[in-house]
Amino acid sequence: MVACTPKQNSLNKIAAGVPLSLAKYRAEQISNVNYNLSFQIPEDKKYPIHSNLVLDFDLNALNEAIYLDFKEETSKIKSVKINGREVPTIHENEHILLAQEFLSEGRNTINIDFIAGDLSLNRNDDYLYTLLVPDRARTLFPCFDQPNIKGIYTLEITAPKKWTVLCGAPELSQEEDGDFIKHVFAPSDSMSTYLFSFIAGKFESVLQKPAELEMQMLYRETDEDKIAYSTDTIFKLHQQALSYLEDYTDYPFPFQKMDFGAIPGFQYGGMEHVGAIQYREDALFLDASATENKKLSRAKLIAHETSHMWFGDLVTMDWFNDVWMKEVFANFMADKIVNPGFPAINHQLAFMAAHYPNAYGEDRTLGTNPIRQYLENLNNAGSLYGSIIYNKAPIMMRQLESVLGEEAFKKGIQEYIKTFAYGNAVWNDLILVLNKKSDTDIEAWSNVWVNSASRPIFEDSIQYDANGSIFSFELFQKAEDKSGHIWPQTFDISLVYPGSTKIVTVHMQDSNLKLTEVEGMPKPNLIVYNSNAEGYGVFPIQPDKLSLLPDLKNEVTRGYAYVNAYENMLNGTLNPIATLELFKKALSVETNELLVPLISRYTTNIFWTYLTDEQRVTYQKEITQQLWSQLQKSLPHNIKKTLFSAYKSLAYIGSSKENLFKVWNKDLQISNLKLNTDDYTEMAMDLLLYGHHEREKILNTAKEAITNPDKLKRFIFLLPSLSVDVQVKNQFFESLKQEKNRAKESWVANAMNNMNHPLHQKEAIAYLRPSLDLLDEIQKTGDIFFPKRWLNSTVGNYNSAAAYLVLQEFLADNPNLNPSLKLKLLQASDDLRRAQLKHKRVDKTVN
Repeated sequence: MVACTPKQNSLNKIAAGVPLSLAKYRAEQISNVNYNLSFQIPEDKKYPIHSNLVLDFDLNALNEAIYLDFKEETSKIKSVKINGREVPTIHENEHILLAQEFLSEGRNTINIDFIAGDLSLNRNDDYLYTLLVPDRARTLFPCFDQPNIKGIYTLEITAPKKWTVLCGAPELSQEEDGDFIKHVFAPSDSMSTYLFSFIAGKFESVLQKPAELEMQMLYRETDEDKIAYSTDTIFKLHQQALSYLEDYTDYPFPFQKMDFGAIPGFQYGGMEHVGAIQYREDALFLDASATENKKLSRAKLIAHETSHMWFGDLVTMDWFNDVWMKEVFANFMADKIVNPGFPAINHQLAFMAAHYPNAYGEDRTLGTNPIRQYLENLNNAGSLYGSIIYNKAPIMMRQLESVLGEEAFKKGIQEYIKTFAYGNAVWNDLILVLNKKSDTDIEAWSNVWVNSASRPIFEDSIQYDANGSIFSFELFQKAEDKSGHIWPQTFDISLVYPGSTKIVTVHMQDSNLKLTEVEGMPKPNLIVYNSNAEGYGVFPIQPDKLSLLPDLKNEVTRGYAYVNAYENMLNGTLNPIATLELFKKALSVETNELLVPLISRYTTNIFWTYLTDEQRVTYQKEITQQLWSQLQKSLPHNIKKTLFSAYKSLAYIGSSKENLFKVWNKDLQISNLKLNTDDYTEMAMDLLLYGHHEREKILNTAKEAITNPDKLKRFIFLLPSLSVDVQVKNQFFESLKQEKNRAKESWVANAMNNMNHPLHQKEAIAYLRPSLDLLDEIQKTGDIFFPKRWLNSTVGNYNSAAAYLVLQEFLADNPNLNPSLKLKLLQASDDLRRAQLKHKRVDKTVN
């Protein structure tokens, strides 16, 4: 024991988290890892979960001590044995030291009795689930928490008798012990620590065998209509995705099983745990009132998580700086997979609507980042996630597929999967594979698209001769961040004439390009850039021709014209009123159900962020009256539901608020508007937010109508954020400073959106600085998307000069703010910054 003392000093050299240097060393030294884990789950969540780990691994060389990661209190480590010998517990900076003198070259066995960490157990009264991405495995049990040390897991869970247990391996046996059952599972497939998972609790279970593989689903949904309407479809969508991926990758499904659980209030849409995928329950269970867009979103979510079985789970990034690789493939493949199942949908349009607005939403900001980022320590990996990964990267990948050609790209992916199956890869590994299949320098191409931030801004120079024909047509691009980068890409330009359209394909390789092929053509009525939605950037627009955009026949061209108009408004080419008038007209005539939500979102964003108080008064009445008129027409229910959602987001005063109340109270019915119980709950909360005078009736009726206990808990949680009593709101906000009260992160984000709604910002601005002061704590204790959601629901709701001053003061007071958190803050506050420029309240930006 005394011999261990000098080694304790060396522990201080290892930083908290998982430093890259430590990860590299361990990856060289450690292999053939097996985790044998047992957890004893009590019925009452207030009691700890007693646990044991037997860890076996091969050590390639006996050079120095080995460190296990365990981000918990030392008191939770009850005993440590190394190769059968009990040793003192040396635990500092989130690491357990395994002293060199007790280790051996070759096989080693570590036995640790411990109390499982609660941070990632998501414990509820009668269920729990683990969520360990990206570095949360070390908060649950001692491990080598890095993606390039894969392991096999053998799991035993003792849980209350009425509970069901699901994990990444098949269940072998159950052994009853009083009020508990011990569930014994087979060894899992090899996987990274972040993919290990289990679900335990009171769940309903259903088995189906849509093809060769039997699948199990756990769920807590109680709405019989949703269960009956959705269950078969959920299994069918999983099988369709699985079959497509087996064919595309030329590699069979790589794991023992593919089960999944639907979890109330789950933090993400889904998480790709091997053998036990987790989903947010309301993303899976729909009913007949669901729009086609909702159904498409569900299909893409399932395809996304199924794609991860190959892209991420089978072939895993070597380090989390390449986390985008698994996400881009999952999104990219999801778009391919869903096409056959939705033949009536324009999938080029769906791709554009799903990816471009969100990608631009981060790439236009002062907090933008490259697709591939540097990561020094795994404890910052959560900050890498965002729309650059989920939305810009698929756009990039589609451009890459275009450069290579679909067949060469597919063959390259097949070679990549076979080469790195059950292992790890970096982006350059894929580039080397693809480079062999193209004459283009893919590495140089990748350097701009993948390793550089920002987007191009395009400008044009068009001259006409005396006859009104095009004399010269030149196109220029420059980087929005003034970096000098040039994005090689291909896109179309549509020259619109009465009764015809001339399409010109542009291959932009440099900073400028002369389009000689259009010289001599008559002057068009309208020019629409990126009319096929294949290019990326902000394109020229004709401010005097906005009224023509809703009349464009091609829905992809029309859709991207709307996106480009919004981006030009933000960049100052168009003013907010002119852009709002465009979207007002579009809402009155648009019939494409993928574009109506897009236009609605742009309309509400401009209304709440870029109009003055006086302008809002005028446009609230105009827009709600127009929407109400539209709702009385004979329109498809998908369109009506989207229009109604836009209506209720603006129906906060006057006759619009009373109409909303009458619909909620079922005194007024709108033909072909299909609303379910969840819709009525959300309507009730909107009415409470808007301060309707029938507050008590609304609150009591809505509460009594909720029969699902999980949804009732959510409603009760949100009520303080909808209170008219400032003291109640103050107490609620103070409660959120305690980590335990932020456990349901999606609920917290909803509550903060209520608290910081533009209608309530006069008093809510007092919460803004304390909300920003909590940011570092939010990042340390929350899951990967929570810091950005927290920021979006706080500072992201503001447009005032006073709020902007709070932001500037926070940044000035925190010069050493975690750089990744600063980027998230600058992303979330971009509308606030731009609003100052629009309103001419300041003449500078945040540095």
